[in-house]
Amino acid sequence: GGSPAPVATRSAPMPASVVIIGAGAAGSAAADTLRREGYQGPITLIDGDGDAPYDRPNLSKDYLAGNAPEEWIPLRSPDAYRERDIDLRRGARAKAIDVAARRVALADGTSIEYDRLLVATGATPARLPGPSGSEPRVRYLRTLADSRAIIATAANAKTAVVIGSSFIGLEVAASLRTRGLAVQVVAPEQRPLERVLGPELGDFVRRLHEEKGVVFQLGHTVQSIGPSDVTLDDGRTLPAELVVAGVGVRADLEAAATAGIVEGRGIAVSELLETRVPGIFAAGDIAYWPDPYSAERIHVEHWVVAQRQGQTAARNMLGAGERFTAAPFFWSAHYDVTLSYVGHAERWDRIALDGDLAARDCTARYYLGDRVLAVVTVGRDRASLEAELTMERAVAS
Repeated sequence: GGSPAPVATRSAPMPASVVIIGAGAAGSAAADTLRREGYQGPITLIDGDGDAPYDRPNLSKDYLAGNAPEEWIPLRSPDAYRERDIDLRRGARAKAIDVAARRVALADGTSIEYDRLLVATGATPARLPGPSGSEPRVRYLRTLADSRAIIATAANAKTAVVIGSSFIGLEVAASLRTRGLAVQVVAPEQRPLERVLGPELGDFVRRLHEEKGVVFQLGHTVQSIGPSDVTLDDGRTLPAELVVAGVGVRADLEAAATAGIVEGRGIAVSELLETRVPGIFAAGDIAYWPDPYSAERIHVEHWVVAQRQGQTAARNMLGAGERFTAAPFFWSAHYDVTLSYVGHAERWDRIALDGDLAARDCTARYYLGDRVLAVVTVGRDRASLEAELTMERAVAS
């Protein structure tokens, strides 16, 4: 609890320089926070995406649906970075981290020295298995360029198949329906999002999409992709002038692996978001942190969490010693209905529903034993905020 002390009163010496790898939610928030906290040394923001930083959640939502102009997408103009003396290296890829020399090597052969380093490389879309994965007709959605490519294809298409009933897959399906395409969703599970939301909310989300005309092909996989259709595992073909895959993401750990900070599928960090190498921090999709509420080491692939971690990591680079205790939060929009999710439940014993899902007025609480690990609300923003406060008070002591 409490706001961090102003920089002037901190005893820790200011870092000589800060390098941030990745200009997504975590990296761009960290750069902003360093300057807001009064840090005046060099900040280099390295990003392999030539368009970053921008508002990634919008790429599958309003922008893809045609409801938001592209001017809404950038988080900051390149001028804003220049004005704040942040060296934004667009299209530069970090290849390796030399821990002993405190240098980051870039793909173009140059390198940058750091005193403090934040690894915030995020993730890239997982590819479909087999030959379909590299089929050029299959679109994946992660970057602004990806979203533009889907929009360009959708402009001349009447039929679309979305492979995967993930949040991103379903948001793409909703956006394409809003554009007037006939959309079918193919996924191996029997219910969309059941693993994350449970059966009742999974069915609710499915109905929302079916009411808008989305056709689900559940319990199926795609066998092959033709020039204008896809063939399912049972031999049926679905018309598909546009094919989009949303089958999860894979952490981008190329540079981190060279620093010896990768464990399993990500980077383990302390409650201060520092890795096992002093002076190197990690935040966002790649970070596994000790969640004080569930008492487990978790990672969350959501925008708000990444932003908040970028802010905390930045303050800790300046010596704040601030524990990351924010309750994870995300929202998912499906047409005019938004689900707000607070907390983190990878497993649960029971789900207690309060209210009426059909009336879009409901709270779902996910219990493990007698503890509520997560709360999902539909049409109850106040209940969502209260759940977030309750979780954060529980760990503030």
